[in-house]
Amino acid sequence: MSGRSGLLLLGALLFGAACHKKPATPKTEPVAVTRTGADGEADLLGTEAFELIDRAVDYRGSHRGRYATSFRQLGIDSLTPRTVRRMRIDGDTPTVTVAFRRPGGHVLRDCSAGQSVLEEGSLTDGHFTVSCTSPGGPTSYLVGGRRSTR
Repeated sequence: MSGRSGLLLLGALLFGAACHKKPATPKTEPVAVTRTGADGEADLLGTEAFELIDRAVDYRGSHRGRYATSFRQLGIDSLTPRTVRRMRIDGDTPTVTVAFRRPGGHVLRDCSAGQSVLEEGSLTDGHFTVSCTSPGGPTSYLVGGRRSTR
């Protein structure tokens, strides 16, 4: 057997072995606990507000310290099929408010978050506090983070 045919045979054996590997077993992830009622709504609205604040702060970093004046500048829609998003800049601090488009049947009207949620989320296990408005008045909720059934 020549050197060339030996290399071809070795390559064919390696290729064949690679093709006949057993599929990797999927890793099991912890199942997320779904919260209901006001806690679940605060989690949904607050997480969306967190992501929007993160985008606004990221925009500032690449635009000479200026915040975007609208979601359009960020390349984000202010309306989703489920929510309405609002942003305001007070001095040098952005605040994002996320509300349900169809408020009927929901416990909360809206939830707001400022830039401080980014620091709070990074210091804890992803948990941060948002201010939400319910028919009974403003209330703070701890949202985000990793939850599991274990």
